[in-house]
Amino acid sequence: MSLPETEPAGASWRAGLSQADAQARLRAEGFNELPMGDGRGILRIVVDVLREPMFSLLLAAGAIYLLLGDLGEAIVLLAFATFSVLITVVQETRSEHVLAALRDQASPRALVIRDGERRRIPGREVVRGDTIVVLEGDRIPADAVVGSASSLVVDESLLTGESAPVNKSAGDTGAAMARPGGENTPYLYSGTLAVHGEGVAVVRATGPNSELGRIGQSLKAITPEPPRLQVETRRLVRIFAAVGLAASLAVVLLIGIVQGDWLQAVLGGIAIGMSLLPEEFPLVLTAFMVMGAWRLSRVRVLTRRASAIEMLGAATVLCSDKTGTMTQNRMNLAEVRTVCTTWRVGHGEPDAEVAALIEAARGASSPEPSDPMEKALAAQAGGRAAGKLVRRYGLQPTLLAMSHVWQDEDGGRHVATKGAPEAIGALCRLDAAGQAWLHRGIEDMASEGMRVLGVARGQLPDGPLPEEQTGFDLEFLGLVGFADPLRDNVPGAIGECRSAQIRVIMITGDYPATARAIAGRAGLDAGKAVDGRSLENMDAAALRECIRTTNVFARIMPEQKLRLVQALKADGEVVAMTGDGVNDAPALRAAHIGVAMGGRGTDVAREASAIVLLDDDFGSIVRTIRLGRRIYDNLRKASAYIVAVHIPIAGLALLPLLFGLPFMLSPIHIAFLEMVIDPVCSIAFEAEAEERDLMQRPPRAADSRLLSPSMMAFSLLQGGLALVTLAVVLVVGIGRDMPTDQLRALMFTSLVLTNVGLIVVNRSFSSSLSVALRRPNFFLWFLLSVVAVVLTIALTWPPAMDLFQFGPLHADDLGVSLLATVGLILSLEALKPWWRHSLRN
Repeated sequence: MSLPETEPAGASWRAGLSQADAQARLRAEGFNELPMGDGRGILRIVVDVLREPMFSLLLAAGAIYLLLGDLGEAIVLLAFATFSVLITVVQETRSEHVLAALRDQASPRALVIRDGERRRIPGREVVRGDTIVVLEGDRIPADAVVGSASSLVVDESLLTGESAPVNKSAGDTGAAMARPGGENTPYLYSGTLAVHGEGVAVVRATGPNSELGRIGQSLKAITPEPPRLQVETRRLVRIFAAVGLAASLAVVLLIGIVQGDWLQAVLGGIAIGMSLLPEEFPLVLTAFMVMGAWRLSRVRVLTRRASAIEMLGAATVLCSDKTGTMTQNRMNLAEVRTVCTTWRVGHGEPDAEVAALIEAARGASSPEPSDPMEKALAAQAGGRAAGKLVRRYGLQPTLLAMSHVWQDEDGGRHVATKGAPEAIGALCRLDAAGQAWLHRGIEDMASEGMRVLGVARGQLPDGPLPEEQTGFDLEFLGLVGFADPLRDNVPGAIGECRSAQIRVIMITGDYPATARAIAGRAGLDAGKAVDGRSLENMDAAALRECIRTTNVFARIMPEQKLRLVQALKADGEVVAMTGDGVNDAPALRAAHIGVAMGGRGTDVAREASAIVLLDDDFGSIVRTIRLGRRIYDNLRKASAYIVAVHIPIAGLALLPLLFGLPFMLSPIHIAFLEMVIDPVCSIAFEAEAEERDLMQRPPRAADSRLLSPSMMAFSLLQGGLALVTLAVVLVVGIGRDMPTDQLRALMFTSLVLTNVGLIVVNRSFSSSLSVALRRPNFFLWFLLSVVAVVLTIALTWPPAMDLFQFGPLHADDLGVSLLATVGLILSLEALKPWWRHSLRN
């Protein structure tokens, strides 16, 4: 290791702790790692999952069918229950990995000085007071203050979200730690990466007391809310279970008391209970979420918690980072300004004056650049700076500039300097007019979202070099501006969010002027930007007012991101949050939907999120929102159909008893109906195309229900009219003195056709019947074709007729069923406009 360029007075910390002192401190304060927490084991997760009503209902329904001897239906239900449990267990187990991933990030190997000697130890054994040596490529093991540094540059993006590494300088090793962010500070943070140079630092905080540890504590304290759809499904399941139980008991008592046949009463009660048992709800929810995850995977979006797809469709606010999310996470040289010339990249070749400025900026950069801005300069200048590097002058707390002295091939020397424009202006001793030009240039370039550096150059006479950069006689050359380009699809994606009345808020660690400029180009209302310092001074009431009118938040710290998310949630918003760094993890987990970047995102961010964008494409968020809305639309259609179809089934189980007739439905009939109902509501409705106004509607209300009162009323109306239709057919059959087996065939055929009619009616709430019939849905038409074939076989093939206890059905009987079904469809279509507005919201 070379000698550091800066070193504070009194370097007793260089010898480090003694091994005995380090071991004593390790025993007293614990290891340098995050606490394990109470993590749930697989057995506890399984128990918690099995306590969910939807899984209990699937298991109970399977047991009932098993007791009744319907082995096929029992196996199907139990298989779905097992599959659902396995999916949930896997998802819950993965969520337990969040703190584990954070612990791995926080515990690299470390080079420490103990008893005056360097030694490599596990990062978890670093203690407060240790002297650590940081070399290029090292992961910082703990929070520390730099005692000496040589061109030390650190990537702190996982804590600050900023793509550009920051320079570090020596400071007081006894000073307390400050928050991450800013150039030329002496503070190092656990988990960050040294990308250039080297240094020696004294550890000030380890484990849970580090900046990374505080984020871990925030994660541990956040309990994710259960998905609203899951809560709603639980409510529906409980309601249906209660109604089914009450109806079963009522039938048993009614028939037992009136007819005195208690065996018939018990059988009738079981039939009513089975017909009202809504086992389709958990099955449908599982199928919709699994299919939704599959559809998203085809556009490179990974779904870690499937329920988040539906929640993202309900989002009212999308909180997005700037760097790498809306922008491309790379610095490009955008503009060069001299006193006489302004040159923009792509507008012709630079003139001699601009080329000299770029060459000087390249000369003030590292010969092997790692900083994105220095890489951009190297790309524009074309290769290495000419000559031999004689001496480097690094950034200092009081002077944000760096200089490189070069020796030319002919033996002459010159110095190239770059840094903060104000610092370069001071080094060049600009007059009032020069200072005025400098400030105008800075303001103009920053307002366009650029990061600005000043550049200077000077010729050096023979003799010793000055000790400080202030000793150079420099000529001010001008300004260079760097831009992190906006992703091409971001303005369109934000425009689509606006049409869907989803508010987009930019939350970034960048400067307010740059953030406003990027936000303006992206299409956001960037009239004002609130910075982290102003946010810190706001109480809860002021913050609530602020978030209602502000779309850009700049210079935001990690805990402030979490506070913003919590404030938005408290204001009734459904919040989606994007992020990629460790600093984003608490906000990702606290948001209703956490969306992590897969390409550049940290493991911690991915584990804390519900959705991962594998290609870091902002447009994928909008595609996910669109799919989420489509899923919820189709789920409501399926739910309305489930409610409606159970009413005629229950009625057909009950009507014969009221007329003193034998049962029309047996377990085999119910199994056949379930063969239609289950795939229709779980696959066919899921495959329905989106409504034409899907992304022109506002998000649904936060307290909306899967089956709103209007939707439930329409479903009950559908089911009631279907039951009336069956009752009319039954009366016609009785009036024609049809034998029981023929009447059973007529009623079952009518029930199947009525079922098809309910499917057609619920396919679309906004389109007309003719449009709905023309909409493509391969799965639906394939399924109905299979049903038609099987029904034909059951009505015409003697062995099947015996199995179903059917008699011969004549053409005029089939005409009665068809006429009744057409009447039902036309009646419901005529009534649908009265409900259309409420059904679409």
